[in-house]
Amino acid sequence: MAEPVVLANAEVIAPDGAFRGRVTVVGDLIVEVVDGAEVPAGAIDCGGDVVAPGLVELHTDNLERHIRPRPAVHWPHNAAIVAHDAELASCGITTVFDAIRVGSIEGKAGTGWSRYARDLADEVLAMRAKGALKISHHLHLRAEACSHSLIDELEQFGPDDRVGIVSLMDHTPGQRQFADIGQYEIYMKGKHGLSHDSFEDHVRTRQALGEKVRDVHEAAAVAAAGRFGAVLASHDDTLVEHVERSAGYGIALAEFPTTLAAAEACRAHGISVIMGAPNLIRGGSHSGNVAAGALAKAGLLDILSSDYVPSALLFAAVRLGALWGDLPRALAAVSSAPARAAGLTDRGEIAAGQRADLVRFRVEGEVPILHCVWSGGRRVA
Repeated sequence: MAEPVVLANAEVIAPDGAFRGRVTVVGDLIVEVVDGAEVPAGAIDCGGDVVAPGLVELHTDNLERHIRPRPAVHWPHNAAIVAHDAELASCGITTVFDAIRVGSIEGKAGTGWSRYARDLADEVLAMRAKGALKISHHLHLRAEACSHSLIDELEQFGPDDRVGIVSLMDHTPGQRQFADIGQYEIYMKGKHGLSHDSFEDHVRTRQALGEKVRDVHEAAAVAAAGRFGAVLASHDDTLVEHVERSAGYGIALAEFPTTLAAAEACRAHGISVIMGAPNLIRGGSHSGNVAAGALAKAGLLDILSSDYVPSALLFAAVRLGALWGDLPRALAAVSSAPARAAGLTDRGEIAAGQRADLVRFRVEGEVPILHCVWSGGRRVA
């Protein structure tokens, strides 16, 4: 039998609030949570540090950033997966839904999207099966409606692929995240170096494609999620009509609604709202959309995602705790809330019988200083 690991004299973040106590882990499970500041022989004295559940990340582009660190650079996938995994572990993330785009697009250099989802998913799952990864990995398929190959790519996946989330994406210029064509022009010219004429041609062809395939592609993605047993998410809802469409599909999770009206409609339909941690830290969206802090103040924020900065997740939770005056509530937005939204009931809380995913940190100023991370009872950072 594995030797117990006891974290004592800690500020324990439990489901019903915070208290000074200790947490005992045996193997990969939490077996006991006890109130009191005493430090038994052999225990780790946390000196009042916070011990919280490991962070659960539902939407991160970080793996894609590792496999393509520059627009023209393609990194070896297995090395990228290992680096991505280690980076997340070092940030306190113990469960991740790796976001992988399905739906490719034919286009000129710099504006097309090539297929990669099936091969990358196979590589992630193989590394996981070999025990090469530090944390728990699941798949999040980002189903791009404005594409040529979505249906074909979705058919390459099945129930055995650990697809936990399917999100309905639509990056047609002129709507949702890129409703402001001016903002979109800045983004595309800055990222891809498009000329004015190239940009205009890009917008025309993408808009025509979106109008042609949107409905059939959304229906295919909804059907695929049912086949996988995955949670359905929407992405960048902007209008109340978008949310009503989402509700009709049975969507449970709204990723990054872009307006207050959309977030309010999500609440009315019982759809959980996830916002980006970088948005909260920066004080606003880089695309000019609604600020995460505004939704938090309005009681319309349920879950945080690191999005494109893994280290932002714990930092944003601490900042959200200050905004709400309630650190346990804020930490739930990066642990129990995302776990339950994704259908995981075995993690996200410090309670007996839960998976031993834990982080230990101290706050200096407003910045969390992360000391230790355990994933499934194994120290990984």
